Amino acid sequence: MPYYIAVYDVNVRRVGKMLKLFRRYLTWVQRSVFEGELTEAQFRRLQHEARQLMNPDEDVVIFYELRDARYHRRFVLGTEQGHTGRFL
Repeated sequence: MPYYIAVYDVNVRRVGKMLKLFRRYLTWVQRSVFEGELTEAQFRRLQHEARQLMNPDEDVVIFYELRDARYHRRFVLGTEQGHTGRFL
């Protein structure tokens, strides 16, 4: 299953809604950064729902796709702000 890193920069009026959306699908890492595995169907749904919330003239969402969780290494300097697990 592909592993994703997602970041967004949206208008302050949409930050809360975008945060709630991304937390349903991925693990919150910090501020507007998320990561985790998604099926193709989940990835398409997340993209669709994000497009519905965002204003493409003001906002941006970026996804990085890795082959799967086995092919990434994560290095953290400092104190992490997010959680290590996803809560549903």
